Amino acid sequence: MSQEELCYLSAIELRQLYRKRALSPVEVVDAVLQRIERLNPKLTAFVTVTADLARKQAVDAEQAYATGHDRPPLLGIPVSIKDVTPTRGIRTTRGSLLWKDWVPEEDAPVVERLYSAGAVLLGKTNTPELGWKGDSGNRVVGPTHNPWKLGRTAGGSSGGAAAAVAAGLGPLAQGTDGAGSIRIPAAFCGIFGFKPSFGLVPYYPPSAVETLAHVGPMTRTVADAALMLNVIAGPDPRDRNSLNATGVDYLASLDSGVAGLRAGWIANVGELAVDPEVRRLAEDAAHAVAELGCEVEPIPQPLEDPYPVLEIIWSTAMAAVHRSDLEQVRDLIDPGRLSVIEAGQRWSGVDLAWAYAERSAYAERIRRLMERYDVLLSPTLPVAAFAAGADHPGQVGGRPTTYLSWTPFTYPFNFTGQPAATVPCGFTSEGLPVGLQIVGRWREDVTVLRLAAAYERHRPWAQHRPPID
Repeated sequence: MSQEELCYLSAIELRQLYRKRALSPVEVVDAVLQRIERLNPKLTAFVTVTADLARKQAVDAEQAYATGHDRPPLLGIPVSIKDVTPTRGIRTTRGSLLWKDWVPEEDAPVVERLYSAGAVLLGKTNTPELGWKGDSGNRVVGPTHNPWKLGRTAGGSSGGAAAAVAAGLGPLAQGTDGAGSIRIPAAFCGIFGFKPSFGLVPYYPPSAVETLAHVGPMTRTVADAALMLNVIAGPDPRDRNSLNATGVDYLASLDSGVAGLRAGWIANVGELAVDPEVRRLAEDAAHAVAELGCEVEPIPQPLEDPYPVLEIIWSTAMAAVHRSDLEQVRDLIDPGRLSVIEAGQRWSGVDLAWAYAERSAYAERIRRLMERYDVLLSPTLPVAAFAAGADHPGQVGGRPTTYLSWTPFTYPFNFTGQPAATVPCGFTSEGLPVGLQIVGRWREDVTVLRLAAAYERHRPWAQHRPPID
């Protein structure tokens, strides 16, 4: 098996081969680390590579397989952690000059769980400053490039994670999502991204936009995401919003049928246009969902765009981070994020209270809409990947965009806390990936994963590899 083939094995395949003693965790980790060393200078997917730790963990995993005893579910499987997520003893820059040398003293719950499950940590993946935008450029290491077309963005804020998975730099990656930050880069990079129900995976330390923020898996296959979700889901006392254990085996649930599911198709959100090529590919994917036996119909009217509410919540949250030190650190802050902070300072407490009330009302309207549907389908994004390092595409369909307004299919479901995934559904004429978003009812994560797995079986995508080599 070639080094490239090793690097593109799924976590499920690696686990099977390890257990048969047909493949060595050390061999796999060495191959992935060599690939990172070769490709990361082109991509900037990783900010920090933990090669020594990874090799030690791989040796420990190989010994565990040799003894035939302790075999936790991710034993010897390579994984990466987003660089906003604390890792004890490992630099965590948060994509910011303000934290570029920060070495946390404790692990986030998701990191603890991945370690306990035997995962091998490859390193920390790139993100914009505090995850503030849908591109992963920052002043610490620069932007992450899309492995399908260098010079284009990998998306954000979990862009390093998406680029790594797409380029064969580890099968599993952890992302966070406060307005689309798992689904945006997953769609741009042609991989599977899953935002679980709010609270299903504990988030600690809390995000600046606490009640919008989710933690989830980013993988090349749905089964790998379900395997990872089995490990990271469940309550943690450090996250007061975390949900009680569901008792669900997400991996085992993938084989259930989807025939008869009712799906509502969202063609538009508000007045923002969708690129015609992106629309065509996503609509074709919705037709494929119908071929699985699902009932697919357009929702009665375009989905309402809650961006004015989101803008208040996001900008005031960014401003609050620097409530007491803005003048001292102003020059170290990303200029784009600084503009958001300054906008946030202009809102009042009454404005913010109004925004949260409107957010609740919006969630109730979505809940009522979904009384008619089991899932909602939409393009994940209105455009394909734009220039790497740009804060946003600038315009979509002739309408100007801002740092988050261009992604109206994703942030509504951070408002509601519903599970949402993106599946690859084709390529533009430039060879850039496009995603179909699948949104489930409140806390019905299994339905989203089942439908994504059924779509994957019907129209597999993991065989496609970017021309990065």
